[in-house]
Amino acid sequence: MTAQQKIKVAVAGAKGRMGQEVVKMLLADDSLSFVAGIDSKLNGVDVGEVIGGKPLGVPFLNSLPEALETYRPDVLVDFTTPHTVYRHMETAIEYGVRPVVGTTGFTSEQMADLGQRCRERKVGAIIAPNFAIGAILCMKFAATAAKYMPHVEIIELHHDQKLDAPSGTAIKTAEMIAASRKQFAQGHPQEAESIEGARGAGFDGFRIHSVRLPGLVAHQEVLFGATGQTLSIRHDSINRESFMPGVNMAIKAVMNLDSLVYGLENLLD
Repeated sequence: MTAQQKIKVAVAGAKGRMGQEVVKMLLADDSLSFVAGIDSKLNGVDVGEVIGGKPLGVPFLNSLPEALETYRPDVLVDFTTPHTVYRHMETAIEYGVRPVVGTTGFTSEQMADLGQRCRERKVGAIIAPNFAIGAILCMKFAATAAKYMPHVEIIELHHDQKLDAPSGTAIKTAEMIAASRKQFAQGHPQEAESIEGARGAGFDGFRIHSVRLPGLVAHQEVLFGATGQTLSIRHDSINRESFMPGVNMAIKAVMNLDSLVYGLENLLD
């Protein structure tokens, strides 16, 4: 594959833990070309020097529009924060650049707006609460199990620097479960919390619990209960490399899209 045929990729949040893994993945794939890093506090310095490796000849820019105008990427991978990702997606779509986003925390209104922008501009985009293939399978298995064992609770566990709760993965899992089972309120109708929040967050009649501790990466367990039995479906990301095959797949898949896709499960056969 020639340099002209490579998919050009810019990375917003390239200095962060997930962003650094994305950079490594891009450099290891001959079909992809890493062209720019975006960071609000860095401008003009080599990405490789900042993230502790050898110079890459790829700069950080503190302006996303400047990066898109100068380096003309095909795809923008974004692992930043809920506070900046929506604006980044707006800008990328305006420039005809396809976003692949792992940042979570979008509101339903923002999702609807971004979907409309993609349709109007015929620009593909992927927002995935989780890029680990095992996590996607966990969601799909949970949705199937909910048809037969509708009493369910979700426990999600992440590192203590995560900004949003519940996680986007838990919310997506809950949405898929809700679509698979008849809605009803679980538990005793007179249940009362002696400490507020002890039963977690309510969603469509069942509960989601969020744990935040140092040492964790990204973990989820979906618990089902029925007469005389329980079922546990669990996924654990031990390190951030686990997300990279999914990011790689999304970068290549988004080139053939002309609308917004929410959830990596939509790219699996």
